[in-house]
Amino acid sequence: MSRPWTHWSTSSDLTSLRLPAHDAGTGLAGRPLGRALRGFEFVFDSFDAYAAGLVSNPNVIVAGSIGAGKSTIVKMLLDRALVRGRRVVVIDPKGEYAQLASCYGVIPITLGRDGWCSPFPDDDRESRNLLRALLASAQGSPLTSDQHYVVDEAWQHLPATRPLRVLRALYEQLQTHIALTHPSAQRSLALTLYRFIHGDLAGLFDGDGEPLAFVGQLIVLDLSVQWSSNSLSVAALSAVAAAQQLVATKGELGYLVLDEAWALLSDDHALRWLQGSWKLARSRGLSHLLVLHRWTDVAAAGDAGSAQRERAQGLLRECETALLFRQPPDEAREMAVALGLHVREERYLTALPKGAALVRYGAYRSVVRVIPDERDRRFIDTDAAMREHDEL
Repeated sequence: MSRPWTHWSTSSDLTSLRLPAHDAGTGLAGRPLGRALRGFEFVFDSFDAYAAGLVSNPNVIVAGSIGAGKSTIVKMLLDRALVRGRRVVVIDPKGEYAQLASCYGVIPITLGRDGWCSPFPDDDRESRNLLRALLASAQGSPLTSDQHYVVDEAWQHLPATRPLRVLRALYEQLQTHIALTHPSAQRSLALTLYRFIHGDLAGLFDGDGEPLAFVGQLIVLDLSVQWSSNSLSVAALSAVAAAQQLVATKGELGYLVLDEAWALLSDDHALRWLQGSWKLARSRGLSHLLVLHRWTDVAAAGDAGSAQRERAQGLLRECETALLFRQPPDEAREMAVALGLHVREERYLTALPKGAALVRYGAYRSVVRVIPDERDRRFIDTDAAMREHDEL
């Protein structure tokens, strides 16, 4: 039985804009996120949309200027997923998901304070790819041919049963080269690994005792300590890798939220790794949910026409779902280029009212007014601190 039509239009202008004159929504069941401006309640879940054939992959991007409503809709999406039994892991660089965590009786985990986690998966090839990305990101340049050789040799000398503290085991193989005065691939890698063991990245992905055991449906990894440091992209890359394991190994459908996604998009080494893992989202039952506040951060990923800029834009274009909130004209232009928006879609973004989003899912378009219910209001109030300040 074929799916009934839910979108139609009698206006040539609306047709060219690809917005329906009447919008019956997605046809999915569940608690609505709001209401389509020209129709019914709007319900969305990445996995339900994939199962219904509305999208061909579950990855989502959320973008919008500050105060437009993107944090609200992300938290609403996550709450509905959690109620459905989905797993949710949030990489939280600014500590903005504490209220949502509190509603589920969850305490956010601060890596380095509450313990350390191992980002390396069981698969040997994936682990090596992640290791190379981590080292390149930490040293701020691609690995040389000599460094690639040293990494492979050191990996081969790990015990047959891989140790829990992989980074320390590799560092211990190479640390004697630090004392040498002449430059070498071994010395440069040992110095980079030192950062993870004793330096500015110590305690995040190596530490004493067992690594953290993540349990429960909701996990919030607080990276606010790294927020203003140069180590944010490395910490975010490792946290994303660890989070992917958490969702995938449970055999359950799950969301992985990366707020302030520019931290990875602007790091070419992290971006290359993310691009490879992105394609495994469907097989892992994982929906990556990237949140961008300033769309020009994508432009900062590299010069116009550069391979890095193309990789960043390609990654975003592979998101079948985009929740796009109001943008100023210059940001809307960058968004249009990155996502291949129609000129009328670009123009529409600059006129969206607060709390309304242009939702692109597969071939469909809806303009949705986000309407939180009473349950949502317990964890979406991101302006409380500002109001308290005004009342003083």
